[in-house]
Amino acid sequence: MNKKTNDYEHLSILRKIHSDQNTNQRKMANDLGLSLGKLNFCLNELRKKGYVKYKNFKKNENKINYIYILTPAGISKKTKLLINFMKRKMNEYDELKKDFDKTVSKHNDQNDKQI
Repeated sequence: MNKKTNDYEHLSILRKIHSDQNTNQRKMANDLGLSLGKLNFCLNELRKKGYVKYKNFKKNENKINYIYILTPAGISKKTKLLINFMKRKMNEYDELKKDFDKTVSKHNDQNDKQI
């Protein structure tokens, strides 16, 4: 798996936890378009790195099975991943815009020659 894909998945998971701590893995996997096994693997990676905490509440029938919490390190990591993601997207946009501008310029030059 390449690092960008892994970073994007981790960013998506961290954002989901930040927005909805009371979700369960099945719903989170479905919402993020990941398999349940993949999500579980990623959550365990994030937990080992100290970015996410989760606690099991199976003994209490009135609570959900797990609650997911971003640690301060997780919030920091989410911010860094988000900044890097935005930089990549801005670079992609700049490249696409250059390509578009060249194409339009070339098209306009060809139309000028035909007239």
